[in-house]
Amino acid sequence: MITAPSSPAGPTPAERAARQSEVVQALGQAVPAHALLWHTEDTTPYECDGLTAYRQRPLVVCLPETYDEVQAVLQVCHRLQVPVVARGAGTGLSGGAMPHAMGVTMSLAKFNRILSINPESRTAVVQCGVRNLAISEAAAPYNLYYAPDPSSQIACTIGGNVAENSGGVHCLKYGLTVHNVLKVKGFTVEGEPVEFGSEALDAPGYDLLAAVIGSEGMLAVTTEVTVKLIPKPQLARCIMASFDDVRKAGDAVAAVIAAGIIPAGLEMMDKPMTAAVEDFVHAGYDLTAEAILLCESDGTPEEVEEEIGRMSEVLRAAGATAISVSQDEAERLRFWSGRKNAFPASGRISPDYMCMDSTIPRKRLADILIAIGEMEQKYGLRCANVFHAGDGNLHPLILFDANDADQLHRCELFGAEILETSVAMGGTVTGEHGVGVEKLNSMCVQFSAEENAQMFGLKHAFDPAGLLNPGKVIPTLNRCAEYGKMLVRGGQIKHPDLPRF
Repeated sequence: MITAPSSPAGPTPAERAARQSEVVQALGQAVPAHALLWHTEDTTPYECDGLTAYRQRPLVVCLPETYDEVQAVLQVCHRLQVPVVARGAGTGLSGGAMPHAMGVTMSLAKFNRILSINPESRTAVVQCGVRNLAISEAAAPYNLYYAPDPSSQIACTIGGNVAENSGGVHCLKYGLTVHNVLKVKGFTVEGEPVEFGSEALDAPGYDLLAAVIGSEGMLAVTTEVTVKLIPKPQLARCIMASFDDVRKAGDAVAAVIAAGIIPAGLEMMDKPMTAAVEDFVHAGYDLTAEAILLCESDGTPEEVEEEIGRMSEVLRAAGATAISVSQDEAERLRFWSGRKNAFPASGRISPDYMCMDSTIPRKRLADILIAIGEMEQKYGLRCANVFHAGDGNLHPLILFDANDADQLHRCELFGAEILETSVAMGGTVTGEHGVGVEKLNSMCVQFSAEENAQMFGLKHAFDPAGLLNPGKVIPTLNRCAEYGKMLVRGGQIKHPDLPRF
């Protein structure tokens, strides 16, 4: 957050036009003419991802349709030393797919084929542009599904999930993308075919699969993914529990886990968020509660019955004022409809919102909510909160108007303080949305200069020229130094003991 002082002046319009002509001509030898876009009206739709506060029009947009074309595009860009930003559906929330002003944005949306489903090995091989939900739909006839379910699953692609290590409301029990992917195939920046992981339980050599998943397109371009499929549970039921105090709700989350229960999902919403989503989808939420928890159990009917009973006891002991349990599948889906629509519901009550993504220890959930409430007063902006509470993964949505420069600046300061406070509480600046451009400065707070240098070392090993998604994820020493000076001048440093600058 808080953009650093601008870099030295970039190329002149004439220089940009000349470079654009050179790149278009060269790429014209790699892909058909209809696969290249460079006029302003054609490239503008690609100027941002789900983080709309920051925009940049790319030099050229390329839409390859075959693996050979992807390889050829990378080879051309490497030869010309042109930056490349791979893009999926553009649903990311940290600016990871924001274009480079002098680079090529390579859209992989046309790679949307499910190549195979193997019910015996419980795997699916899919191209990177396949929608997350489409995998489960294709596996449904075999009574299987793909577990990670980010809220954007109807639109987001598996390649983007790999880039950001996406999760979802059921990641507490079933894990993130990294726990549900066996193999990733793609190309290096030079256009060399590369494969990470295997369809076996392990692969020889270093575990580079775990390094690539969550690397935000900085190490390689993903084209094909082998995912795990799991059997659909016989039954799933959801508890909706109301609390008259956010601390009681936060403590209840810790109590459920401490009781040895790992719910299929454990989500928390505060009062402003429940009001927003109830007005949007009419999920039946308790609008008098200061916070509600959604706790899901799945498995055999006997397992679900026993776990629902145990969770209900824990929630009542923690101070729940009301408990409702879904009686059928329609009611379960209705309970979840509010949580799944938290982001669009927020879009109905504010011109813009910035969704943060820090993670804290579960025991500090109430502390961070109280701290965020104080920040609302400090920055004069509203904030609605929804959490993957079982994981301690926060999604505060700061509401603002991006057309007002002062509101945008206050929103950036607000977000930066949330992230810094999360780190001070023992957490991290991101859980599943990635760093992108949004959290670059906050990486200076989380990691020391030496740690950032090690991350640059890994990047250099894969991409020596720094052409894949440059300027994202890892802050430079100069950026951290400038950010530190800005915070000192503005009196913004709240936790001086954190590693930084």
